[in-house]
Amino acid sequence: MTGCEIEITAELVQGLLKDQHPDLAELPVREVAGGWGNQMWRLGDELAVRMPRLEGAPDLLRKECRWLPLLAPRLPLPVPTPVRIGEPSARFPWHWSIMTWVHGEPLDHSSISRGAHAADTLAGFLRALHVAAPADAPASADRGAHPKNCTEGFEGFLRAVTPGGPAFDVRAVRAVWDDAVAAPEWEGPRVWLHGDLHPANVVVSDGTLSGVIDFDAMFAGDPAWDLAAAWVLLPAGAGPRFFEVYARADEATVRRARGLAAMKSLFLVLMGQSGDRGLPGGKPAWGPAGHAALERVTSGFGRPSRTAPED
Repeated sequence: MTGCEIEITAELVQGLLKDQHPDLAELPVREVAGGWGNQMWRLGDELAVRMPRLEGAPDLLRKECRWLPLLAPRLPLPVPTPVRIGEPSARFPWHWSIMTWVHGEPLDHSSISRGAHAADTLAGFLRALHVAAPADAPASADRGAHPKNCTEGFEGFLRAVTPGGPAFDVRAVRAVWDDAVAAPEWEGPRVWLHGDLHPANVVVSDGTLSGVIDFDAMFAGDPAWDLAAAWVLLPAGAGPRFFEVYARADEATVRRARGLAAMKSLFLVLMGQSGDRGLPGGKPAWGPAGHAALERVTSGFGRPSRTAPED
């Protein structure tokens, strides 16, 4: 995606606030490190300004602003909720938003020490989120397919991270993927999904999950795409408890989720390598998180021995 040619600075953000939301313009503005399609700025202690910097990001931002106010009230963890919408103007050509700030430290710069609590928390959050979505809920252009339709992406990530000698068992990772490809498809209703659960998109406080952020990938589809977080986010040993508390995932869904976790973990490793090489978009902290997740993926944990119960 093409980047915005306008440099996003504190002065620009303050100018936009003065023009469009003057009642908030006196709050202090400070940049937040990280971000990909959007650049974040703290606005006081409880708000954040979300500024798109890639061409596709404004559409994703509008999707967040359309659906998050409907989802947030029933979710058991804090999530960023739109407070104001900024309009395109002479200062900045795209829509932008003001969101509530979710307190905590991103997991890619922190760790979970209370694994059982985090497993319960994540399972409870996804149980609340994974309800049947309305007919007009968004689909995803690059996520949501059965693993068998994502093999090109998986193989591309695997090739990209292995030339220098991977620090993981390639055959074991491929075996997990092949098992996911062979798993039956999702036959249930399209449910709401976060769509992009990885260590930079959850926050941690007091050693456990305390919030979920960055919903611009949200869509409706197969819950396996979110359940991959059992391997990608939770520490070793917490996965079985997660699936016990979630209590809706049958064997086929767990198999698909584990394969998708392998693909997501390879992506984290790749982004970590990009950061090491100084390439644009590199995220050095993601590499260790990806390797740890691959270790959990290939060590595995038990599949459910029965069909998930009905609610």
